[in-house]
Amino acid sequence: MANNSNELQRYSAQERANHWLVAVCFVLLALSGLAFFHPWFFPLTGLFGGGTWARILHPYIGLLMTISFLGLFFRFSGSNSLTATDKEWLGNLGKLVNGDPHSMPEQGKHNAGQKVMFWVQSICMLLLLISGLMIWRSWFNLPVELVRFAVVVHAATAAVMIGFIFVHIYAAIWVKGTLRAMLRGTVPRAWAKQHHRAWYRQVTGK
Repeated sequence: MANNSNELQRYSAQERANHWLVAVCFVLLALSGLAFFHPWFFPLTGLFGGGTWARILHPYIGLLMTISFLGLFFRFSGSNSLTATDKEWLGNLGKLVNGDPHSMPEQGKHNAGQKVMFWVQSICMLLLLISGLMIWRSWFNLPVELVRFAVVVHAATAAVMIGFIFVHIYAAIWVKGTLRAMLRGTVPRAWAKQHHRAWYRQVTGK
């Protein structure tokens, strides 16, 4: 619990640092990946010191993001298990979008949307790791047909991941107070009671 009696501790400093390390790696990988995807984006390699350095750094940053994401996975996989209540929440998502949050079932530390995001990103990370290793010709020498298939999987998975990350960012901005949780680690009691009532009762005993 936070020192301020009006606030609740939501994420620790280690959890926030872990999250932002993954986020920084993701941005770097998205920029360098786009540079390889189409000639229009090739000037982005200048952010990394040129095409050669972008090509060298991309897979190593990818490994760093994978290792960092494992930290998030082990920290949060337990609180992201989908339940029957989560299915009900997803079924009523239209009401939330239309501005009727009071019709939504109570949620724990993470709501169903956040849980779906977590598992989609987890699957994407696994696919990116496997396909990325298959493409990494400096360390692996696979048949060209497999490498070509891996390139398609890598690009498609990255596109899905980028799309979901945009949704993640939009939701964090749309639901006022959400971004603050990952910046400061705390949330107002009123915010917790409104958006994550089951978690509010768990941490306050009320």
